[in-house]
Parts: sequence; structure tokens; C-alpha cells
Amino acid sequence: MRQVAAAHRPPSRADVSAATGLTRATVSALVDELIVGRLLTEVDPLPRSGAGRPATGLVLADDGPAGLGLEINVDYLAACVVDLTGAVRHRAVLRADQRPDAPERVLARLARLAQTVTTAPEVAGLSLAGAAVAVPGLVTRAGTVRLAPNLGWQDIDIPTVLSTLPELAGAPLTVDNEANLAALGELHARSDDLTDFVYVSGEIGVGAGIVIDGQLFRGARGWSGELGHMAVRPDGPACRCGAQGCLEQYAGQEALLRAAGRGGSGGSAATALRMVEGQATAGDPAVHRALAEAATALGVVLAGVVNLLDVQTVVLGGIYAPLARWLAPGVSAEISRRVLTAGWSPVTVRESVLGAEAAVTGAAGSVVRAVRDHPAYWLGSR
Repeated sequence: MRQVAAAHRPPSRADVSAATGLTRATVSALVDELIVGRLLTEVDPLPRSGAGRPATGLVLADDGPAGLGLEINVDYLAACVVDLTGAVRHRAVLRADQRPDAPERVLARLARLAQTVTTAPEVAGLSLAGAAVAVPGLVTRAGTVRLAPNLGWQDIDIPTVLSTLPELAGAPLTVDNEANLAALGELHARSDDLTDFVYVSGEIGVGAGIVIDGQLFRGARGWSGELGHMAVRPDGPACRCGAQGCLEQYAGQEALLRAAGRGGSGGSAATALRMVEGQATAGDPAVHRALAEAATALGVVLAGVVNLLDVQTVVLGGIYAPLARWLAPGVSAEISRRVLTAGWSPVTVRESVLGAEAAVTGAAGSVVRAVRDHPAYWLGSR
């Protein structure tokens, strides 16, 4: 499975045998089992320049197991289904402020949204291998949301609540921080072999997913990446977390919209952000000042992260992705000014390739990657 998944062109059975050192008979038997289990499929042989009959190629099956990604954020819910190849088969977003409702009502709404995407025609014939839920907060390894300050949630056992709902009954379920899942989605979506970076998730809250040597860094308790609660100014405005001067108060979605003159103007935040983007494109001075202030705050905090962790790249995701062309120069300037090694080892600031869908896509992708990494377990559970 690893050989086929990582190949740049469909390998034959002989190619897999040569790469792994397994005999051709063993490879053929394993491939037949994976084909029957709808994990691999055969494709037309590639043209050959030499003598002999062209060999049939192998690719990941797009009609077998699939992953369901779910995202809870402050002002929207999202769901998507990703097949084994990583292709998004269906996606849905429900935009509404989740803060007025109890967690149980939000989770019931999320389950109904999940049913919408899993019953869509584009998903017909796929087998749901499991679901992963992305949440903007501190999540324990058991899936309990210990604290999500922007939602006002504390000690919410998401797996237990969702398992009682008929839409998700019986589906294997994991829960993780949304920035972590977004960073994993970014890691596997990129084609440039980027293995060390900080993914910055800009929403109402600001989070970070840290990837080092191709692996997600979670910290001792799994709570790393709370970038939004690092201080820009210790005596700054009060934050929902109880501290003062946190990055969210300078570069979070609500702070950015206020500074751009769009705070409390009515309508959805998504609409307001599109207007900010349009005004920035048109050269609006107030919007440019707001973006420059947010970029400076982001750069100050990210410079500390780079000095500490020595990562080579910052990836701007969430609401920052479509605004990256205005934010990146300011973030880069602060990093260059404050990072000790920047003179001979510059840090690159890039836009996310997945944009606003990184967390929900990364959540679904984590499910299918588990199948790809442990195909025998999947086959044994069928």
C-alpha cells in the first residue's frame, strides 16, 4: 500500500516486488487481497519503450473506504467526505454562530450535516471507514474538549455525545484540535516535500499546527499550538481566555474586521471577509492599515516560534489564506527583523494550498491515511 500510494506513476506488481524485496508471488497474492478489499485497483498498462508486454499498473481505489471530516468552529460547521485517493467527494458548510447554543445542540446539528454529505450521490458506493472531528480548543487524547474558550465549551465529551446520535452511531470517531488536523491536511496536500513548518489557522481564534520532520508535534499532553494566546502586549485588551494582550485580540477574525471597519456591520463574517479582500484589492487605505497591523502582530509572535523551534516555513491558513498577499510581507518583515538566524537562513511565508477547507479536509484525510497505513486492520474488520 505504501509503495502504491507514494508512487508518481502506477507501479506494476514487478515494480513493487523490486522495491520491497518481496517475491513476485507474495506481492501478487497481497495485491489480489487488496484489490478484493477495494483498496487497490488496476489501470491500463503504461506504454513501454523496450521489449515485452506492458505491465498492468496499480493505483489506490477510489470506490472503497472513505473518511468523514467534521469541523466545529465558532461561526460555522463543516463536513466533507474524502476517498482513499485523497479526493474530496462532497463538502457542505453551515454558517451560523454556534455560541448561543448548548454543545449538545451544536453536535446534533453537526450530525445532521454529516448525514447530508454521507448520503450525497457523489458518495454512493463508498464505505465509511470512520470520522474525525476538528475543534478549536484543547482536546484530550480521549476526545474530550477540555477547553474551547471562543465557543465557551469546557469538558465536553464529544465522542460520547455523538455516539448517541443515530446519524453517527457505530462510526469510529476521533477528535483533535482543528489547527493540528489542518496542518496534517496541508502536509499531505503539498507537492513540494515541505516537512518542517508552522501552519497558522486564522479564524475567530488563532491556532497553530506544528510539523517537524514530517510529523505533527503535539507536546507532552497534546495541547501544543495555542498561538492565539501568546501575548503581543502583556497589558493589552482582555481575551476570552482570561489573559490580556493575546494575539487573537490583534489578528483574530473579529479584531481584523473591526480594524477594517467591518465589525458589527451585519451579515455573515464570510461576506465581510470577502468585502475586506475586495477593498484590499482596490487599495482601500483603512483596510491596508488593518491588514498591516494584523501582520505585524502575527510576525512578532511567529518570530518567537521560529526562534524556539527553528522551522523553515510559515503557512498562512484559514481566513489568512485569501489575505496572504497582503499579510505575508508584514509577517516576513517582522520575522526577518526578530529571528536570530534570518540573515543566512530566511524563513518562507506561504499561503495554504487548502485554504479555508484545510481543517475539515485534513480531518477526513486522517481517516483514510489510517486505512492506507494499516490496510490489514481494515481488511480484518470487514
